[in-house]
Amino acid sequence: MAKHVAILYGGWSAEREVSLASGRACCKALEDQGYKVTPIDVQSDIATVLQAVAPDVVFNALHGRVGEDGTIQGLLELLRIPYTHSGVLASALAMQKDKAKIIMAAAGVPVPKGMVVNRFEAAKSHVLPAPYVIKPISEGSSYGVIIVREDRSHPPQELLREDWAFGDQVLVESYVAGRELTCAVMGDKALGVIDIRPATGVFYDYDAKYVKGGSIHVLPAEIKPNIYQKVQELALTAHQALGCRGISRADLRYDDTPGGTGELVVLEVNTQPGMTETSLVPELAAHAGYTFSELVQWMVEDATCNR
Repeated sequence: MAKHVAILYGGWSAEREVSLASGRACCKALEDQGYKVTPIDVQSDIATVLQAVAPDVVFNALHGRVGEDGTIQGLLELLRIPYTHSGVLASALAMQKDKAKIIMAAAGVPVPKGMVVNRFEAAKSHVLPAPYVIKPISEGSSYGVIIVREDRSHPPQELLREDWAFGDQVLVESYVAGRELTCAVMGDKALGVIDIRPATGVFYDYDAKYVKGGSIHVLPAEIKPNIYQKVQELALTAHQALGCRGISRADLRYDDTPGGTGELVVLEVNTQPGMTETSLVPELAAHAGYTFSELVQWMVEDATCNR
């Protein structure tokens, strides 16, 4: 008898729309593979809904807070329903970018120099020499990210907006010039490396991530073989240091600009990478020989509790 898979998607984080797209794509792939699938747009009554649906496995297609920060994972552990992706601790750690950096650095993974400051302080004066980056501590999809360039005389005043929705503490990091690289880990193996080039501008923002044609993905990345291998090693080390399970994706910066530093740093690890038609993990899996359906099936068969 085919497994009954509940797909959790939607929710109420800033990344709701991306999650809906991921969930729909995974739902179709699993139905095509013969699974019984129940899609669930997650609301605050999710515990009651899951008990009524009684699935064999939960495929977690949520992105952002609640779905990616250990909250839903803790609920699934309590309900003893096997689920995909990382467990409670790894999810919580990876979502808190400042804490994740401490863990990764302790494991020998290079990370950008930076600090956590109050957003009002960051709006009052430059807390780092420009260029630097300001980002929310626990958001994904580039929400709330501000790049402060050398020619910006005043610190970013958008931090003072009344509708700022990303908390009063922000992460400020030195800007690393050069390439935006990404590498996925599947189980205990690093996949390929993509060089992400925004089609417009110089920043891999929300539109570059999710709008068709928003970015150019060069796979395999056109970098020296030793750097390519180093990226794979760092992605796997970061995945293991944080205790990730299933699929994760590490985002990196590599400064190979003329006269640049040659610096290679891991920015963050995504424990719930996007699974849309423009997403990076399905593209990396395809390069490794997995169809989208095979990738999603692998994730379902990998699902457990105690992750």
